[in-house]
Amino acid sequence: MKDLRRTALLARRALTDEERAAASARIASRVVRSREFSAANTLACYLPMREEVDTTRIIARAWRAKKRIFAPVIDSRGGMTFRELRPETLLERNPFALWEPVGSAQIAAKDLDLVITPLVAFDMNLNRIGMGGGYFDRCFAFLKHRRNWLRPKLVGVAFDCQHVEKIEPNHWDIPLYRIFSDRR
Repeated sequence: MKDLRRTALLARRALTDEERAAASARIASRVVRSREFSAANTLACYLPMREEVDTTRIIARAWRAKKRIFAPVIDSRGGMTFRELRPETLLERNPFALWEPVGSAQIAAKDLDLVITPLVAFDMNLNRIGMGGGYFDRCFAFLKHRRNWLRPKLVGVAFDCQHVEKIEPNHWDIPLYRIFSDRR
């Protein structure tokens, strides 16, 4: 797993700023044209860091469409919650240097319609590898026990260079509903 993570991170870092921006724009276009985005009233989306897919176009489109949008917040106990993100929302950097909304309304993970997740690597079986903290898997563990997975729909966004042949999931891993990349 660590080798896959390292390989995918190196591939992502190898993209130029221009390639990353163009690919992020293609990914955002695919997301906002999707039925999952259209059907969602409440969605969560991460605020990008380092070389991740830039989600600012997705967030801006959600605001224009009058959707409620939330961003993940890592709490001191290692859990993850979601706080509302509006254009005027104050943001602070957490200890991991991630931007998080401060003082805005919270929503329970089960009440979200769509969650746009970051990832380091993905395969065609909708498995993902994250940065290794397990925050998304713990937060959405309740989905493991659902027979009919209606919401939230977890979708990953990634550059195609992050695709790997096969990821062996751990028993705690939560698969994605769909993956959007610049080529798929």
